[in-house]
Amino acid sequence: MVDATTKKTATPRQKAGRKTSPDAASPAKASPEKASPQNPDEATAAAPKTAAGLAPARTAADRETAARQTAVEKSVDRELARTEPAAPADEPRVDVEALGRQLLGRWADIRISAREVAGRPEMQSVPGLSMAEHRERVLGQLKLLVDNGQVHRAFPVSVGGQEDHGGNIAGFEELVVADPSLQIKSGVQWGLFGAAVMHLGTQSHHERYLPAIMSLEVPGAFAMTETGHGSDVASIATTATYDPQAQEFVLDTPFRGAWKDYLGNAALHGKAAVVFAQLVTQGVNHGVHAFYVPIRDADGVFLPGIGGEDDGLKGGLNGIDNGRLHFRGVRIPRTDLLNRYGDVAEDGTYSSPIASPGRRFFTMLGTLVQGRVSLDGSAVAASKVALQIAITYGSQRRQFTAASDTDEEVLLDYQRHQRRLFPLLATTYAASFAHERFLVKFDEVFSGKADTDDDRQDLETLAAALKPLSTWHALDTLQEAREACGGAGFLAENRLTGLRADLDVYVTFEGDNNVLLQLVSKRLLTDFSKKFAKADTGALARYVVEQAADRAYHGTGLRSLAQTVKDFGSTARSVEHLREPGVQRELLTDRVETMIADAAAKLRPASKLSKKDAAALFNSQQNELIEAARAHGELLQWEAFTEALDEVADPPTKRVLTWVRDLFGLGLVEKHLAWYLVHGRLSPQRAQAVSAYIDRLIARLRPHALDLVDAFGYRQEHLRAAIASGAEAERQSEAREHQRAQRESGTAPVDEKTLRAAKR
Repeated sequence: MVDATTKKTATPRQKAGRKTSPDAASPAKASPEKASPQNPDEATAAAPKTAAGLAPARTAADRETAARQTAVEKSVDRELARTEPAAPADEPRVDVEALGRQLLGRWADIRISAREVAGRPEMQSVPGLSMAEHRERVLGQLKLLVDNGQVHRAFPVSVGGQEDHGGNIAGFEELVVADPSLQIKSGVQWGLFGAAVMHLGTQSHHERYLPAIMSLEVPGAFAMTETGHGSDVASIATTATYDPQAQEFVLDTPFRGAWKDYLGNAALHGKAAVVFAQLVTQGVNHGVHAFYVPIRDADGVFLPGIGGEDDGLKGGLNGIDNGRLHFRGVRIPRTDLLNRYGDVAEDGTYSSPIASPGRRFFTMLGTLVQGRVSLDGSAVAASKVALQIAITYGSQRRQFTAASDTDEEVLLDYQRHQRRLFPLLATTYAASFAHERFLVKFDEVFSGKADTDDDRQDLETLAAALKPLSTWHALDTLQEAREACGGAGFLAENRLTGLRADLDVYVTFEGDNNVLLQLVSKRLLTDFSKKFAKADTGALARYVVEQAADRAYHGTGLRSLAQTVKDFGSTARSVEHLREPGVQRELLTDRVETMIADAAAKLRPASKLSKKDAAALFNSQQNELIEAARAHGELLQWEAFTEALDEVADPPTKRVLTWVRDLFGLGLVEKHLAWYLVHGRLSPQRAQAVSAYIDRLIARLRPHALDLVDAFGYRQEHLRAAIASGAEAERQSEAREHQRAQRESGTAPVDEKTLRAAKR
């Protein structure tokens, strides 16, 4: 495994000339890089790479530039020493290097390799390109990924792959820091188009089609979504009707709403597509199946019967050629049905190893879950980048002389600025640890280590729970980071607006977030009902009594009263209670279980109603069920964070991370305080203590904020944001030096307000 300290260039703080502050790491664990920001090895590592990955020789101009930079760094170093609060001697200190290794997870070496690739200029987005230029640049970058061996990990060994499913996703999601268009277009090619052939096809399809897909000889599209149907895949209207005389399938899009839409690679580059269509043979519709369909010739011209359109300029991801496809009597060989889960014999007889059409459909879709896995991880990565930019800038930017006649205050010292960013930082840590567990689960299922029906259902539920949370969180984080950076955050050079635009659609593709959470709520209801499916009369009676007692205890205020009596006159006792992991777990779990139990009780009559009335009843509970599913996902994140704390060997780091975990958990409670009060789970005094303790946690985390974002491991070549490069610290240092010189020379003008005050 490659160590986490290899292949690194300077962090934004090191680029700014920052010395290791007392709160960065204990002396015994401080990294050599931090102890010597200007060491020659690091300077070499920070040099720009050539296409071959080698640093060019230093010229005289380079040496002159380096000398100027050293002078700047000394100035910046003085400024950073003023802006970064030193932790008191008895405060814990974060071991940034060890925490960074933990965050890299099981596939650390692959992540480091992918970050090295993502840090190369030739792999990154270039502001100001036209849509056409951006598309061609991204296509060229895909070829570089092939040349660098970055895309074949998940494919079968028989065709040159490595069958490393977890490592494949880990490397793929890091590409978001280079250019989200690159990440998503590569995902279309190898994670959707190629993965569909791999998972839905059989050995003959692998041998015939995967080598050309892997090498990019055949760029392809994943043609599932239609203009008329997106989330409701089972109702797509494209048909594939079997002709036994010719032993061919005939593909048709019978009306405009059946056109395949929003497809990456469809507008320009795609030569083939995996097309999802209703399989009809012998007059029977056997539901949605997948077919390998060539769509263009070697010159890029549509084949007979196939047409399409360019989706044009989008709100983001304009390096991807999204487009539409339609089919009129397009014939393909019978053997181009991807027949792992359903096949048609020469005479038209249909067969499947899965008898139930519904189960067959969901099994087929379940094999394509990796898209949701990778979006979860890439959204977390984007959140890390945004916070590293915003917190770095906030630690250097100064505004208002609130506490001094001469020195302006650092933005990150303002409580409101901390309140804006630190809860997002805590959620990002929770999402990162949850994603690592998610990725391990995915790898176990797809490697066959743990691949039962229950394992696959658990994985699909996990994907449906976490992908919505992380993608919504990424948008919230990017927007808050943009606002926290003021006008500078709105400049394209600082990347926040571009990332926000590109990640916008992450909440929609691979499953609309609200639809995915409905899948989670369905699973929660199913699990709830299973508890009573085999229960005897005594067990049911006990449950009824327990529910009645629960309602009496909470609904009549007895629990709230008990808390008030216990905590009477002492906010400290309220806070001490809330700090306990068991209490946080109980509060988060209780909310999920109560919401599901309440919804289940209200839905119980549905089995006796007409289809129309049952649908109306379910619709009346839809919002509550989605909220319960979201709360379930948040509980999973909290549990993952708590488990990750057990893996932290360094006690001071563990203490700081425990504060971060508490901020995440109690932040969820604070967000839903009304629910906890209405349902009698918290007394008013404890409810007040939640916000009070959060304010204390945020103040405690202030000295560690930069270490916590530095542990993400993204360096200047990944961030590529001027405001996170040390430039702001340089400007602040220049201004302070100017003001100091004026004061010392006696040439500084007297402020009018000072004169007026002296006359009073």
